[in-house]
Parts: sequence; structure tokens; C-alpha cells
Amino acid sequence: MEMASSPRTVEEIFKDYCARRAGVVRALTYDVDEFYGLCDPDKENLCLYGHPNEMWEVTLPAEEVPPELPEPALGINFARDGMNRKDWLSLVAVHTDSWLLSVAFYLGARLNRNERKRLFSLINDLPTVFEVVTERKPIKDKPSVDSSSKSRGSTKRSNDGQVKSNPKLADESYEDEEDEHSETLCGSCGGNYNADEFWIGCDICERWFHGKCVKITPAKAENIKQYKCPSCSMKRGRQ
Repeated sequence: MEMASSPRTVEEIFKDYCARRAGVVRALTYDVDEFYGLCDPDKENLCLYGHPNEMWEVTLPAEEVPPELPEPALGINFARDGMNRKDWLSLVAVHTDSWLLSVAFYLGARLNRNERKRLFSLINDLPTVFEVVTERKPIKDKPSVDSSSKSRGSTKRSNDGQVKSNPKLADESYEDEEDEHSETLCGSCGGNYNADEFWIGCDICERWFHGKCVKITPAKAENIKQYKCPSCSMKRGRQ
């Protein structure tokens, strides 16, 4: 088998990226209160780590120099009480995106030009951590999750298994429909699409959400003429 220092495949590196990303997204969304509490400004330099097992951790930076992998932003805890909470979380998210990319391209140091391009393309197809945390619309990164049938149709409010097919949408001309379908992520938790779960799409920002993440049941969805996600309900969503 290959030595640990040997280059890994694009697929392996992307899988590692997705797992680390899932961990930090959970820290900044589902577990945000716990995460916020751990970032005590009175403690030393703390970092937010995402691990390959999809777990997250707030801890001190690695002691060895240079570290085994690139380090996340140091001292995220120092700014916690000096900033608005949402702004602070957004700032941490931006730095976390940079860290995730640096780890991926560190692991892919021996990839060739085309492989690096493919790796970035896979990564770029996912919403950034910043976009998930701020619930912003991805920048045209999903042709199959476009406005055409999603924002105008009522299919997303179908209260049974029909909803599960919506993140894919019926764009017959799009060749990689299935791949795009599988890469659809919840705008709240960042979790992957699962055909067995109820999903609902926001008519304003056009993001998709697990029903459970936004507390919408199939029965409730049936009576909603225009669904607005929590973020768009608080402020004007960006069309």
C-alpha cells in the first residue's frame, strides 16, 4: 500500500474535506451555543478543528512546528465578546473555509494540474461554511437547483416523498442530475440530501432545508403558499 506521505486521490481528499466541513458546520449551526461557550476569551489561543470523523473540536494549536497539517485561525476566542455574535460566527466561518481549502490542497500537494482543478471543482460545488452560517444563496453553483421550477412550483410543499426529489429538480437537460442531487446540502445544517427525509425549499433565497431543521412538517408545508426560511423571515432574502 501507499505510504502515508504519498499523494492521495482526489476522491479521498474530497471525502476528507467533506467530513471536516461537516464537523465545523455542525459547530457553527447545530452546536453553536456549545461552541460559543467553549470560546472563552480568557483562555489561550484557541482553534476550531474539523476532523475526518465529522466531529469538531475547540482546542489549542498543535505544539509541533511545522504541524502535521495547516493550522486553523488562532485565537478565535479573543474576539468573541468584542463583536456581535452573528458577525463573529461569520468571521470564524470565513477563516474556517480558508483552513479547509488549505488542508485539502496540502493533502493534494502531489496532484497534477487536472487533478487539482477537479478537486477544486468538487469543493466549489458545495456551499461554503460562510454561506451555510449566514444562510446566503450560493453563487450559481448548482444548475439543477435553479429558480425555474423550484421557486415557482408548489412541488416543494408536496407533503410526501415527492419533496425528496425536488433538490434534484426536473431539469431534463442537465446531464449530471443524479450527482447534483446527491450534493444538495441543507441550508441550515449543511447535511447531505437524503431521499428518505422531508425537504422544503425557500422561495426567497432558493436554498433547500431539512424539514426538521426549520421545524416544518409535511402537513404544515401543504398549507404554505410561499415558504420563507428563518433567515429570510428575519431579513430580506437575496434573490
